Amino acid sequence: MIKEILAVFKSDSYMRRAYDRSFKMLDLTHEMFLTAKEVLREKDELLTSININDQDIEVNKFQREVRRDVFTHLTMAGTDELASGLALVSIVIDIERIGDYTKNIVEIASQHKAELKAGYFEEDLKKIEDAVCENFKRTINCFKNSDAAEAEKLISEYKWVSKLSDKIIEQLITDEEYTLNARSAVALTLYIRSLKRVYSHLRNVTTSIINPFDRIGYKPKKKQL
Repeated sequence: MIKEILAVFKSDSYMRRAYDRSFKMLDLTHEMFLTAKEVLREKDELLTSININDQDIEVNKFQREVRRDVFTHLTMAGTDELASGLALVSIVIDIERIGDYTKNIVEIASQHKAELKAGYFEEDLKKIEDAVCENFKRTINCFKNSDAAEAEKLISEYKWVSKLSDKIIEQLITDEEYTLNARSAVALTLYIRSLKRVYSHLRNVTTSIINPFDRIGYKPKKKQL
């Protein structure tokens, strides 16, 4: 789908601007995510969230501007390029949601008020964090370069993230074989849920590179031999 959008924006200033803003949104939410993770996991005292809030406001502003530019383009171009316009709007909605879940992580930190340790689940949590961080960087590169081959690798390589996240959350709710206090267990559950959702929205962005509009968010169909 990204190639179709690229073909449109090359000939239209509104779509070019909308596409460029989607890049900025991805970069901003990436920075927000790294900051939020650091605040929750590596700081005993909560850093100010003003910067995160300012960045979130900017992400929301970019989303509105993308919608406006796409709408303006479609009113002039007609329905022939409707799928490309709707796809870009869908992409920025996913990016904006990443920003929302990043804010949720900061809110968890503000309530927990101490560096979050995962105890028995630390090793698995670190695997999920590393996967989401790496996925974020690679998704940005895929999206900016319209790299379909890399996008297919991403979708395949990180599909275990959701399953492991669900497994930890289920254990936190049903098991008693760990040493976390109730406050940390609740914070950890919410944090893992946020990581899973960030991953899911990144996956949606990745699928937009190789899927048509109606299959954004779904795994690519296998090619018929």
